[in-house]
Amino acid sequence: QVQLVESGGGSVQAGGSLRLSCQASVNTYNTYCMGWWRQAPGKERQGVAFIDSDGRRSYTDSVKGRFTISRDNAKNTVFLQMNGLEPGDTAMYYCAALRSDGGYCTSNNNGDWHYWGQGTQVAVSS
Repeated sequence: QVQLVESGGGSVQAGGSLRLSCQASVNTYNTYCMGWWRQAPGKERQGVAFIDSDGRRSYTDSVKGRFTISRDNAKNTVFLQMNGLEPGDTAMYYCAALRSDGGYCTSNNNGDWHYWGQGTQVAVSS
């Protein structure tokens, strides 16, 4: 069982920045793709950014150029640096882990992801 604990959410004005952190309870290197998802009220959960064990990253189009995902494998921690925040980024943000050989990101279907954190709220005002 993997426990994921997020931190770093909050309320900011448009154009501001936040940095989310996710601490995993196990060593995720070579075993888990790590990702950040978000869900706004009344909307489906959306994959925001993924990173594999080799550091390859992918982003949903709406955050490209503004968000950066990174991971510290030695500390089993994943980060999401969010700059240029927009009201449309308002959502509950979840850290998640996808188990795969080599820790590659093999799915963007949230039903395939194995472990989820409790979420951290991000609110962006205009």
